[in-house]
Amino acid sequence: MAEEELTGEEGGKKKSKLMLIIIIAVVLLAGGGGAAYFFLFMGDETPVEETAATEDESQSNIVTPASGAAIYVAMPRPFQFNSPGIARERIVQIEVQLMVRGGDNEELAKRHIPRLEGSLLQVFSASNADELVTDVGKVDLRNRATKQVRQSMMEVENNPVVEEVLFTGFVIQ
Repeated sequence: MAEEELTGEEGGKKKSKLMLIIIIAVVLLAGGGGAAYFFLFMGDETPVEETAATEDESQSNIVTPASGAAIYVAMPRPFQFNSPGIARERIVQIEVQLMVRGGDNEELAKRHIPRLEGSLLQVFSASNADELVTDVGKVDLRNRATKQVRQSMMEVENNPVVEEVLFTGFVIQ
């Protein structure tokens, strides 16, 4: 009988320890979720005037595409090209997606994929392998590609359509 009471007390202690661990885990998860929400959605307290002024300075003469939900249009195949370098020529493969806003711009981008591919190939073929191995070179290439694609769409649709060119895969050999 005494042995049954001891095992009963040990089982109760185990249950209380388990309950304590569960409560601590729930509190930590709730705190982490609250912190993530705060930093993601409440952390950017930059006044609208400052943001607009900064954007105007950095992107003068750039027409912004329509507002709405971001939609990503994948290019049908990766771009493969040879890129010259000082030491040697390298083969580069880049997978691209275009970020557009709104369904109308998505349809326009899909309709003009051959033109967009041509614009991107023009920018990519002018690149230098020595620059592409650096992060700065990749960012510069992405910015030039975005500018070229937007300019190309302005010529045919009088609307930049594409907000940003994104590299979803980048391999250099």
